Amino acid sequence: MPRPLPVNPVFRTWSPPKLRPVLYLIGGMLVALSTAMLPPMIADLIARNPDWLAFFVSSGLTFVCGAGLLYGARCRLSGGLTLRQSFVLTPLAWSTIALFGAMPLYFSDYAQLKDSFTNAFFESMSGLTTTGSTVIVGLDAAPPGILLWRALLQWMGGIGIVATAIAILPALGVGGMQLFRTESSDRSEKVMPRVREIATAIGLVYVGLTVTCGFLYWLAGMTPFEALVHGLTTLSTGGYSTSDSSMGKFGPAAQWICTVFMLCGGIPFVLYVRMLQGERDSLRDSQVRSLLALLGIVIFGLAIWLIANGRYGIEEAFRQAAFNVVSVVTTTGFATTDYSLWGNVAVGIFFGLTFVGGCTGSTAGGIKIFRFEVMATLLRSHVRHLIYPRGVFQRVYAGRVLPDDVVASVVVFFAFFFICYSAVTIMLMALDLDFLTSASAAVTALANVGPGLGPIIGPAGNFATVPDSAKWILSFAMLLGRLELFTVLILFFPHFWRG
Repeated sequence: MPRPLPVNPVFRTWSPPKLRPVLYLIGGMLVALSTAMLPPMIADLIARNPDWLAFFVSSGLTFVCGAGLLYGARCRLSGGLTLRQSFVLTPLAWSTIALFGAMPLYFSDYAQLKDSFTNAFFESMSGLTTTGSTVIVGLDAAPPGILLWRALLQWMGGIGIVATAIAILPALGVGGMQLFRTESSDRSEKVMPRVREIATAIGLVYVGLTVTCGFLYWLAGMTPFEALVHGLTTLSTGGYSTSDSSMGKFGPAAQWICTVFMLCGGIPFVLYVRMLQGERDSLRDSQVRSLLALLGIVIFGLAIWLIANGRYGIEEAFRQAAFNVVSVVTTTGFATTDYSLWGNVAVGIFFGLTFVGGCTGSTAGGIKIFRFEVMATLLRSHVRHLIYPRGVFQRVYAGRVLPDDVVASVVVFFAFFFICYSAVTIMLMALDLDFLTSASAAVTALANVGPGLGPIIGPAGNFATVPDSAKWILSFAMLLGRLELFTVLILFFPHFWRG
């Protein structure tokens, strides 16, 4: 008998995860997405805009693809997903929804999106990841269907990342998120007996806050449509607006309302459920206290700087400082003015704030407050050890000793974040973009903030003139940052696909 050919050890251990449950879940998401395309279609029908047909066709195609996956990959999910299936599901689901979400934009008759799949996909990915970067110029005259669809993408992306941060990322142990695995389950059991119920409660809170925000906008002078769109994009910390002037188009009352609800979006939504259940110590959460302290210090300092330089009066200085600082820290991306004109000090402050982000379990992006707290704990412990070499110092976060795996995950996350940031910046500079544009675009994509700095992509600009190749790089960076880096990067490691 002939001897069998030797098997390469790489292929011997090749064992891809079973994708049937993953495809089944994505099919359900696409069916839901097809339903979400109907309100923009109705909005265009009421306005007698021909783009209603783009939403009708896109909804039908999305439904057919989703239903096909549901039928072809039907299976029982009673046993849940494996670790590798969860890693595959997360980036694949977000990428697929962004892809189908771009269809109505691409099929529309709107000049800046029609026949440019790059622009359509960039706008869709920016919306779904609640980044808020846009390629559209002339939003004040844009069709209502497109404006509403952009807002719905951000609203769905906001609740999607809350669910991902609570249910998936802690189990995957990405970037120190395992710190919230036990905490989340313990707190969930105190609040509600089952995970499904707490997910329902968070969803109701999300809807309730969105409706409240939109209603207050209407009372502050917005039209019902403007109030609806901005209500959807404020709590989701997305930042898409109906005007090129963003929130600068509206009065002080609307800007203060927006500031409050942007902050609400940057706080863990589990805390709202606990507050509704009568737990009074919710605001003692370490992340929330650190976030409020940071915002208070920066807003007060920046307002005093603006007053001292004679730019604004007292009320306007504090309003402008509060609005724009909260917008950047919570990665919303709304703007009331071009703060890059406030001077080099302000530009430096906003550039640094772009990296921070909100709390874990919120709709905000960025590095996240808890990681900075962990790094501060490590720094304090290291300094004490230098002073007292024989001393033993526990690394404590929120009253609990930090496990070594959490510490390692946070340190590695910081390292990879700045490696990715440097790589994206260099790639953008290779496309002949200047350093300020490249550096700010890279961090605004990875941190899901929206506007960058400089004359091109600053608060008064947009990404319309950025090269198409740069838009694809930034689209990937948005997904990378929204899903905490490793959830996406791990798919590029051959070991993941082996046994």
